[in-house]
Amino acid sequence: MPLTPELLTDLAAHREDGPSLLLAWFAAHARDLPWRHERTPYRVWVAEVMLQQTQVETVRDYYRRFMARFPTVEALAAAELEDVLKVWEGLGYYSRARALHRAAQVVLHDYGGQLPSEAAALRKLPGIGAYTAGAIASIAFGIPAPAVDGNVRRVLSRVLALPAPAPAELEEAVRILMPEAAPGPFTEALMELGATLCRPAAPQCEACPWCGWCRAYRMGDPTQFPAPRLRKAVPHYDVAAAVTVREDGRVLVARRRPGDMLGGMWEFPGGKRQTGETLPEALRRELQEEMAIDIAVGEQLTVVKHAYTHFRITLYAFACRWVAGVPQCLACDAFQWATPAEMQALPMAVTDRKIAAVVETWLASGAATLPAAATIP
Repeated sequence: MPLTPELLTDLAAHREDGPSLLLAWFAAHARDLPWRHERTPYRVWVAEVMLQQTQVETVRDYYRRFMARFPTVEALAAAELEDVLKVWEGLGYYSRARALHRAAQVVLHDYGGQLPSEAAALRKLPGIGAYTAGAIASIAFGIPAPAVDGNVRRVLSRVLALPAPAPAELEEAVRILMPEAAPGPFTEALMELGATLCRPAAPQCEACPWCGWCRAYRMGDPTQFPAPRLRKAVPHYDVAAAVTVREDGRVLVARRRPGDMLGGMWEFPGGKRQTGETLPEALRRELQEEMAIDIAVGEQLTVVKHAYTHFRITLYAFACRWVAGVPQCLACDAFQWATPAEMQALPMAVTDRKIAAVVETWLASGAATLPAAATIP
């Protein structure tokens, strides 16, 4: 949907003073962020992928550790995926790490290790969408390309008083305002404004360089823009996990298949409870379906609650004994019997890492008890 003639006139009227005011504000108030110290294309790329759906303060330390471990695209492309996931562990949205790893290999083999500069070419790489491509093109290469994330959407929705702007409208507005001489700083400044002043609640309008221009501010309630989106009901699932211990004290863990959610991460096998099942019944069924083994289910070790983007879970971990069958991967990528120290070295999602911490303490206490084989029905 194109912008109305009225809004186009408004944008044109502020094409000179709008960017200059914003850039002056950014020069004075920009946060000291590690990826701003050396803006190579690779460093900008890694930062923008990490920042997808993740707060800046969360990303800081992960970014430093990632760059220390994989300082170049060559180092990232040559790394094992498991090593990449381990460094990423805890940051969430692990598909980003898998895509970044695949894209590094593409850049190395198809582009000689040099990230392409044009937004259209960047979008062909795994894990790079319209926003990330625009951000890399403008920040790393100085190419005037719009990058509209949630912060930019909120700023422009308020400035133009658009309750439900289409992406094309916002990209058009950015193209009109973006100065050819400073596309990168303009992109960063616009995102910074949304992150620090033009926040979803309690925006600091008086400190905003665009306050005098902002239509929503003049209307008296900027928080009405953009209009709140209707929230769907978030489903909840009960999930059971088996801490299956062998006679030598090693614990059975499995690696999720690459195409599955949390692909490449290690976990304690298990799954969702189905209607009418008890949690132990769900565990016995899941271990048969996933790994072709029979287990006896014993005491509950811990309960972990976690919210994902589209659903929530309550995860119950049980002490289990391996009873019969030869473990095999019917619905996993790999498995191993691991000591607590070996589990520490494996990449795990936050839920399984919490279980692993409990298991380590439980085993070290000397009070660990397992169900008798006879308890299996």
